[in-house]
Formats: sequence, C-alpha cells, structure tokens
Amino acid sequence: MSIYSMTGFARMQARAAIGDSDQLAYTIALKSVNHRFLDLQFRLPSGLDALEMELRRIFKEALVRGHVEFTLSVDRSSQQKSGFNRELVGSYLAAFDTARQEHGLTCEPDLNAVLRLPGALQAEQRGDEDLTALAASVLEQVPTLLDQLKVMRAREGDSLKAILLDVLARLEEASNGVAGLVPDVEQRYQERLTQRLTAAVGNDFSRQRLLEEIAILVDRSDVSEELARMATHIGHFRELLAAGGELGKKLDFLLQEMNREANTLLSKTGSLAGKGTRVTELGLAMKAEIEKAREQIQNLE
Repeated sequence: MSIYSMTGFARMQARAAIGDSDQLAYTIALKSVNHRFLDLQFRLPSGLDALEMELRRIFKEALVRGHVEFTLSVDRSSQQKSGFNRELVGSYLAAFDTARQEHGLTCEPDLNAVLRLPGALQAEQRGDEDLTALAASVLEQVPTLLDQLKVMRAREGDSLKAILLDVLARLEEASNGVAGLVPDVEQRYQERLTQRLTAAVGNDFSRQRLLEEIAILVDRSDVSEELARMATHIGHFRELLAAGGELGKKLDFLLQEMNREANTLLSKTGSLAGKGTRVTELGLAMKAEIEKAREQIQNLE
C-alpha cells in the first residue's frame, strides 16, 4: 500500500450542458497542504450551497488529513446568456409601426439598428436550472480530480519514504556505533574510579568494595536497554513504511519514543571523557536524525 503526502494539487477544465445546445465552461481545482486534521475549504459561486454539502461528504470519505481547498471557477464568457431588453425593443417597434401608419410608409424596421440602441442588448443571469446542471457536472468530474490529487500525493509520499529510509539508516549506524563503544566506556568507568580511590587512600583499599562501586556505576550508565529499544523502534518504523496507509500520527508517536531513548542515552554517558565524548557525539547525531524525520512526517497523511 502506498503512503501519501498531504501536499498535492489537481486541476481540470470541463463544460456543463445547459439546455439543448448551450454549454457552461468551468474549472475545478484541489490544493492540499499539511494539517493535523482534515480541514476543508470551498470557493464556489453563489447559489451552490447544496453542492458544497455533497462535496464535503465525498472529500471526507476520500481524504484523511490535510488542509484542502476546492475552487470552482466559471468562465465569465459563458456565465451569462445573451438576451435583449424586451420592453425597450417592443416600445421601439411599436413606435416604429405607429409612425409608419401615420405617414403611410411601407418600410420595415431594421433589427440591427434596433439592437444597437443603448440598453437593447443585456445579459441574463443563469437561473436555478443552470446552477443545478453545473452542480451535477461538477460532481461527475470530482472523482477524476480526486484521482489526480492522490496520484500526486502518492508521488510525494514515495519521495518522503525514500528520505525517511535514509534517515533510519543513519540513525541505525549511529546506534550501532554507540553499541561498539560500550565496552570501552565501561572500562573507562573502572579506570576512573580506581584512579580516584588510589589518589584518595593510596593502594590500601578494598578491591571488593571497588568492584561493588564499579558494578553500581556501570549499571547506572548501562545503555544496552536504550540501544535495544532503539533498534526495535527502527525496525517498527521500517515495517510501517513498508505497510503504507495512514502513517503520520503513528510515526510521530514512534519518533517521540526514539527521542526519549536518545535523551536517556546522553544523560547516562555525558559525564565521561575519551570514548564517552564519542558516545555523546553519536547520541547528538541520533537526535538530529530523529528531528529530520519529524520534520518530514509532518507532511504524511
């Protein structure tokens, strides 16, 4: 199953059949960006409230998350029908006929001259029947528009997946690097404690007591559990990416857990010099990669 970004755009031009021969040209567009929830916004011509309600239902069934804007733009040249001022033209023709009879003329009125009169030609606004036909045509085109949007969102999702897999690889490399340094870090704990005891009381101190202190210190600074949980989280992350579907919130929660493990690792090893400094560097690198991943998944559905 694919994973989807919340970023996408789709646009279509179409015509709605009005009456027997007239057509109404229009453009529909969908723009989607990231959002915590599904936020739908509509830009429609007046008189299409029923269409908006139907579109809301369709989009809620097809989309999970994102700020989605739907725009319907009607071609202005076809938004109005040509007509004429019947009262004005009728009055002119009646006056022409009266004058013709009074003066005994046989000529006929020139229609071209009549229609050139100021106000003779006018535009008639589309009626309810035309808006109903427009709404029906839009609903026919919306599934295709949604398919186009999903194709783009899937393409963006594939790009995000590749980026996240690279991040996981670097995170795993840093985690393995820490695991390789753990024996040296434990040895460093033992050496440091021995040096401090020797400096304080000389060579006359209890070796058994030393071993007990080392065991306590090593236990407090043991990061094996954090590394094991980190490896589990990385594996789970990869499984979710492979499964696809709605992932954004799941991966965000998983990254929070991974960040917690990295913080604990740093708190346990931050006081050591030598190899401990390298552990700190790797821990900070892990946190940086986790933050990169969190930035990317903000765009995942």
